[in-house]
Amino acid sequence: MNILLINHYAGSVRHGMEYRPYYLAREWVRQGHKVTIVASSESHVRTLAPGMGGAAQLTETIDGIDYLWLATPPYRGNGLARVRNMAAFVMRLRREGAALAARLKPDAVIASSTYPLDIWPAHRIARLAGARLLFELHDLWPLSPMELGGYSRWHPFIMLLQAAENFACRRADAIVSILPRVREHLEAHGMAPSKLHLVPNGVDPAEWEGAPAALPVALADTLDELHRQGKFVVGYAGTHGISNALETLLDAAARLRGQPVAFVLVGGGPDKPALLRQAIELGLENVHFFNPVPKAQVPALLARFDLAYIGWRRQPLYRFGISPNKLIDYMMAARPILHAVEAGNDPVAEAGCGLTVPPEHPQAVADGILNLLAMGAECRAVLGQRGRRFALANHTYPVLGRRFLNAFAGEPSHG
Repeated sequence: MNILLINHYAGSVRHGMEYRPYYLAREWVRQGHKVTIVASSESHVRTLAPGMGGAAQLTETIDGIDYLWLATPPYRGNGLARVRNMAAFVMRLRREGAALAARLKPDAVIASSTYPLDIWPAHRIARLAGARLLFELHDLWPLSPMELGGYSRWHPFIMLLQAAENFACRRADAIVSILPRVREHLEAHGMAPSKLHLVPNGVDPAEWEGAPAALPVALADTLDELHRQGKFVVGYAGTHGISNALETLLDAAARLRGQPVAFVLVGGGPDKPALLRQAIELGLENVHFFNPVPKAQVPALLARFDLAYIGWRRQPLYRFGISPNKLIDYMMAARPILHAVEAGNDPVAEAGCGLTVPPEHPQAVADGILNLLAMGAECRAVLGQRGRRFALANHTYPVLGRRFLNAFAGEPSHG
């Protein structure tokens, strides 16, 4: 099969996030399919931009996947410049659509950008090529900017996004979602029940095999010293952003002064300066911050945690479910997990690999840490192994790649 995957923010192991398109495409290539990813040259989540050199487009092949980068204007943040960047990418797709259909001759076209506006050019390409059209849903737009950003449903941009979502629900041959509780919402916007397929986020199991990469010296020395002191290390690895609610973890750390518990937060993000100030103001000598580590070092880092933490804000949007990559990494590392969440699903409870407490509740987080500490190392190891088995059975890209192809084949939905 010849697959065309359109994802504005697609990355690779070379460029950084977003990784999901790369890993799925690589699995399809390994299964004998030809895959082309069309992506924007500009993305706020990549660590390395493609070297366009002033060209309007650039082609390159990474691990058997053909990438087509389309030049778009740079932007920062979530303001008007990002909207202009989205519009530029969609218009480029519109202009290049007929040529892409003729040159690539896809059998399947996937509209997979976080926002739904790419469904219109993807539909045109699929129609011209006689291909199946699939819509991949990562986040609910326009509901996300409405509920998180306070936008009115009558805002022109929101109305445009809603029209695109409605079109995708009606006209796509199949819909793949990472959100497990989204069926009712999509059916309300015109999706036939048989169209929905659930394919959560995943990991590459090969990245968790073999000798782990060495950690930065300062980080490794700190972890070694904490363990020599007999500390129970509660770790967090990932973005320090508003949605991660890490101030709750610091408030919990303040409640655990005098306990044999240490907190290690590894990563970066827009909230990190404020978190550093909070730790200083609270006098948190039991909290240690470190810069992000390369992806190859994540398995070695997580293996040094006694307990892995992930938290969320109390947000009604999570009623549609969650599928965080960080949580799957924690499971693959066989770490017991403390999960502070209120959502439509709870992978930690499903896997039986840790403890779930209410979000934005520092005392509940502190109590959860003490409960897991009191459980003992052997019981925590059992929890960690449950998580790893769950991840291997449900969240590896060889598994997810095959599941995604079921949607191409028109097999019965399992959403």
